[in-house]
Amino acid sequence: MSDLKPEEEIKFPDKTPKLIRIAVVAGEMSGDKLGADLISQLKNRFPQITFEGIGGSEMISQGLKSIYPMERLSVMGVGAIAKRLPELLKLRRKLISLWGTQNPPDLFIGIDAPVFNTTLELKLKNKGIKTVHYVSPSVWAWRPGRIKKIARAVDHMLTLFPFETAIYQQHGVAVSCVGHPMADEIPLESQQLSSRKKLSIDAEKTVVSLLPGSRGSELKYLAPLFLQVAQSLHQQRPDIEFITAMANEKCNIIFQSYARQYADLPLKIFQQQSREVMAASDLVLIASGTATLEAALLKRPMIVSYKLAPMSYQLIHYLSILDFYALPNLLMGKALVPEFLQDDATAARIVPAALKILQASDEEKQQLQRAFNLLHCSLKQGGSEKAADIISKIITENL
Repeated sequence: MSDLKPEEEIKFPDKTPKLIRIAVVAGEMSGDKLGADLISQLKNRFPQITFEGIGGSEMISQGLKSIYPMERLSVMGVGAIAKRLPELLKLRRKLISLWGTQNPPDLFIGIDAPVFNTTLELKLKNKGIKTVHYVSPSVWAWRPGRIKKIARAVDHMLTLFPFETAIYQQHGVAVSCVGHPMADEIPLESQQLSSRKKLSIDAEKTVVSLLPGSRGSELKYLAPLFLQVAQSLHQQRPDIEFITAMANEKCNIIFQSYARQYADLPLKIFQQQSREVMAASDLVLIASGTATLEAALLKRPMIVSYKLAPMSYQLIHYLSILDFYALPNLLMGKALVPEFLQDDATAARIVPAALKILQASDEEKQQLQRAFNLLHCSLKQGGSEKAADIISKIITENL
């Protein structure tokens, strides 16, 4: 029920006796990246392996045959899910029919997207198909009762964070912590100067980045807020330069519609260079989510915000059992970085916090860097390679 022991040797066949078909569903950009790395690793182990299902551009570039647009699964908030619900239910029924009856795969891998994937995994497992779930649902954060359904649906859970394994062990679910692949990709050393060079930003400038997310709902609530914060900071500190990165052209159009109101703001907009933008910054204003972990691994001070439609927030807040929401705070068990959620996410609250960070002493900055380094080392476990080793063992046992 735990991680593979180091001495366990995984034996791969010299010749794959048959074509191996893997069905996989990812529903988010972060899952697309995880899926792409995993596919790449599995292809190295099994030359005659194919992947089909739902994923984004990165998974497709690694050979996934995508049968439905991933963006259609990427929804948040009660209202947004309700509008898309008939489509998502119809899609799930089709996948259950396709993989459960018509053309069963050798293995199903659900990457995050637990609302969609857990029921799919349960139905496929009941048909005799092995199931792996990659990225633990937040059962330790809210709706812990979900663990009972997950235990029935998942043959093996792959978690990103060490503290997540305990709850699965308690409920008899085979589980392995593989660490976070980003911790392996990102160097332990600061990338600030090299990133500024790539983006043609003066090494001596004070730089604040605005990263309001990639979903339409995130941009709706956070882009105006971050721009308002930037405008106030600019009035008090004209020396600050502001930068942002947009995930795609659709996000760019939405963000630009808000930015037009701030024509005098010294703001540079980059396309698909969020990591470089974060790394180049002295402070990151960022939407709560996986990107906050990326910023922590890049050792960048940040302020985390999030806003939802009131009904969605009230529901999540009611069901939540967390003291913190920002991943760096959650993983370290303390308020490492400021977080401002829902009604607290205002320029009046964020601006003073931003100025405090920008004016921090050398000792305060070093203390934060030490905490980020500790976090980085705890997650640096060979994520994608370790996940592929575990999945390869499951495949070889069922060939």
